[in-house]
Amino acid sequence: MEEVIYSRNGRFDFLEHTGDIYVRAYGGNILELFENAGLALFDSMTNIDGVNCVVERDLLVEGFDLENLLYRWLEELLVLYYSERLMCGWIRVDAVSVERHGDGFTYRLKARVSCEEFDPSRHEARVEVKSPTYSLMRILKDEDKWIAYFVLDI
Repeated sequence: MEEVIYSRNGRFDFLEHTGDIYVRAYGGNILELFENAGLALFDSMTNIDGVNCVVERDLLVEGFDLENLLYRWLEELLVLYYSERLMCGWIRVDAVSVERHGDGFTYRLKARVSCEEFDPSRHEARVEVKSPTYSLMRILKDEDKWIAYFVLDI
């Protein structure tokens, strides 16, 4: 069993890792799982309780499987941060869908995020996340919940 370093109201945990941030996110359904994974990303960089949700963005992300969709979702959220310095304090995933084509599938995630520009005088600076990784990444469906594990490179 992984040692929990920090836990956020049953939404996600930061687990012990030697040099990066190891996250376990939870959701009662797949939508909530992706919401909490995104919030974990931002909570690793600042305390999301201090983020005033004054800027909204609609996001659409595609992947070839659920793990790739999670990777690209986290990557898209980081692009939002690094391109506009926006920290998300609220995330609503409206849909996760899958479409079969030929030999493969396309997974799509549609979301709305509410953010605020990072202000070091008001927001606690924690760590800068470089990127999500596939290291230790997995998504599991338990009897009554979804669980995702992933590592953020810092």
